Amino acid sequence: MNLEKTAARYKAELFNSIIPFWEKNCVDRQHGGYFTSLDRDGTVYDTMKYMWMQWRIVYTFATLGRIYDNSKWVDLAAAGYDFLTEHGKSPDGSYYFALNREGVPAMAPSNIYADCFAAMGAAAMFAASGDSKCKIEAESAMRSYLRRISNPKGQWNKALSGMPQRKSFGHYMMITNLGSVMRENLQTDEFEVNARETLTIVTEDFWNRKTEMFFENINLDGSFDLESCEGRTLNPGHALESLWFLLQLLENELSDGEIRNICDYIYKTYQFGLDREYGGIYYFMDALGKPHIELQWDMKLWWVHCEALIAAAYAWNYTGEERFARMFEEIDEWTWSHFPDSAYGEWFGYLNRSGEPTHMLKGGKWKTCYHLPRCLMECSKQLEQKKAKQDARKNKEDNT
Repeated sequence: MNLEKTAARYKAELFNSIIPFWEKNCVDRQHGGYFTSLDRDGTVYDTMKYMWMQWRIVYTFATLGRIYDNSKWVDLAAAGYDFLTEHGKSPDGSYYFALNREGVPAMAPSNIYADCFAAMGAAAMFAASGDSKCKIEAESAMRSYLRRISNPKGQWNKALSGMPQRKSFGHYMMITNLGSVMRENLQTDEFEVNARETLTIVTEDFWNRKTEMFFENINLDGSFDLESCEGRTLNPGHALESLWFLLQLLENELSDGEIRNICDYIYKTYQFGLDREYGGIYYFMDALGKPHIELQWDMKLWWVHCEALIAAAYAWNYTGEERFARMFEEIDEWTWSHFPDSAYGEWFGYLNRSGEPTHMLKGGKWKTCYHLPRCLMECSKQLEQKKAKQDARKNKEDNT
């Protein structure tokens, strides 16, 4: 693989296809915030404003604006930030799940990921704008997320006493990402203690040594439930995402052995989740190979492949091992030959097992301008670093 050309391809896709699509179609210039339910050509098919998606757009545009010194993108992020902070918070400081187009709360704050992405978006806004109110907002959202993690749904939990209580992998893995985001954007290490504590929880509590996979749900006492579909659920995309989060958070503190251990997890997860008949990576899997309760378990989703690409790029850059070069090339080839939409730009999000689009939409309740642009940025960065290392090594060899 030509590292320079591949990195350039990722950047070109970001700047020539993905960002222009969202710039053109997502901004609600009448009421504020963003449209995220976008059809194949970018037309709006629903005006509900889901907070995960809204704050993720704030984060993306603010981050792009800061990194590439583009005030237009910072302004787009600021417009969403102002709308969300004005309308999106409940009286207790947590964030609603959804607002209607005008900003009236539509769904209760029953999901702590809204708090998570509010923290990320506000932190990115502070780094891009220097406005102290954004820092206060980010810290408030972060504390709300940490406060709620032991009882994520709070008073809106529909489960009764017969429902097993679980720890969710996703809730904990996001703390490691938040630790990096807070450090980079707020220049604070206040939350890194929480992130480092999560390292043990993620890599030891959720890792099942028998299956050599990360489980999505474990019992409160740390045991694994192999008698239920929920207990046996595996999500390779989540696992791969969490592992590059750990490398990003702790890159200057890990020993070579610890880095290789995390990268081994990356490789094992990829090998486990790979569909060897049709290619691509499964969405959900069952630890014992039993039927999965999620009917879409064998679909191929854009975000899973985005996170797999980032994880492979990190592992390849950090270790230099050929197996991660092959892993990146395999995922890159399958992803780029199935997800991009050459007719209208952006990428399809949902494919069937064989790789055919099942939905034409480019955004919705769960897809927005976040996973894909982050993938394109992170991969190009890791590939460029890898190329620089190769050049430095070659220069050293030539001079000896």
